[in-house]
Amino acid sequence: MREPALLLFDALSPAPRTVRMYLAEKQLVLPTQQIDVFSGENRAPAYLALNPAGQTPALQLANGQTLGEAIAIMEYLEELHPTPPLIGSTAEERAQTRQWQRRAELNITEFIHNAYHYAEGLKRFEQRIPVAPEAAPGLKCIAQDRIAWLDAMLGEHPYLAGDRFTVADIWLYVWLDFADSVGQPFDRTLAHLPHWFDRVAARPSAAASLHPNCQVGGVRG
Repeated sequence: MREPALLLFDALSPAPRTVRMYLAEKQLVLPTQQIDVFSGENRAPAYLALNPAGQTPALQLANGQTLGEAIAIMEYLEELHPTPPLIGSTAEERAQTRQWQRRAELNITEFIHNAYHYAEGLKRFEQRIPVAPEAAPGLKCIAQDRIAWLDAMLGEHPYLAGDRFTVADIWLYVWLDFADSVGQPFDRTLAHLPHWFDRVAARPSAAASLHPNCQVGGVRG
């Protein structure tokens, strides 16, 4: 299904990949424009005029407004295309999905993200944003601790929100796959998360969402 009035600004990066994986699950196709984040195109005036945050992805709407956060983009598309439900079919299901996505983002993926900025990605980011290389080891330690915390809560459930595959799974999977590719692998001896990870990785949308410019041994996004 195609939405011609929308324009997705995409990039080789984990947050845009979450939207691509969402679209693959929904079997939605959006007109797309690639932004080269490695050269800093997302910080150039033309892109900042569309998305002042200078981040990817971004979704330009038919009225010219732009959404600039991956989760907000998925929430918007879910309103337009609620089936199959990737947030939830009821208020309770939607709340559970958002709960798990927030747990993953606030406790794990933001620490992975910032640790990458300050360590593995330092050369790329030190001229673009404030960096704190001395903080990277601590951020990585916190991320690993919170991954173990989430592993215990996951238990034997197939997905974060129980039996439902949701955007919470997409978010955490993409960021853990990215972390693997930048020297921040999670503990594969944990009781539950490795099985969850392999289960999500086996979904066709996982491979389909990798950016075509991904290279073997490079950043996965």
